[in-house]
Amino acid sequence: MKRIAIGCDHRGFALKQVIVSLLKNSGHSHQDFGCHSTDPVDYPDIAQKVGEAVASGNSDQGILICNTGIGMSIAANKIKGVRAALCCDVFAAQRARQHNDANILCLRGENIDTESALEIVKTFLDTDFEGGRHVQRVNKIRALERDYLEQ
Repeated sequence: MKRIAIGCDHRGFALKQVIVSLLKNSGHSHQDFGCHSTDPVDYPDIAQKVGEAVASGNSDQGILICNTGIGMSIAANKIKGVRAALCCDVFAAQRARQHNDANILCLRGENIDTESALEIVKTFLDTDFEGGRHVQRVNKIRALERDYLEQ
């Protein structure tokens, strides 16, 4: 089973609670980086904590949730070694893993039904990177990190 870093802002709190239950029931371990209520927080702080946990190898994958998922995705992708993907359906989650070796799933916390969100999470966690021709492309992403994030 996998070690999952999970975090949300106040707009993703309710969905995070449901996903944590899924993780427990699926046998995955998790570390919850907050937030822990519906009190307003700044999503970049949470994205940084989850991103660092994944990039360091302390967690195998991560899940981030905010209102639209966009802010978390932007913030997490600033961390070297993170490939965060905003996925709004199962197909996107599958391709994010298969073709991009995404290591953090970003979700919208609102305007998504719980059942759909859980299917996206399951797909993301259960899908492996295909490798092959996609390795070259992921390596080009890593090269962009070297060229731009290390300046």
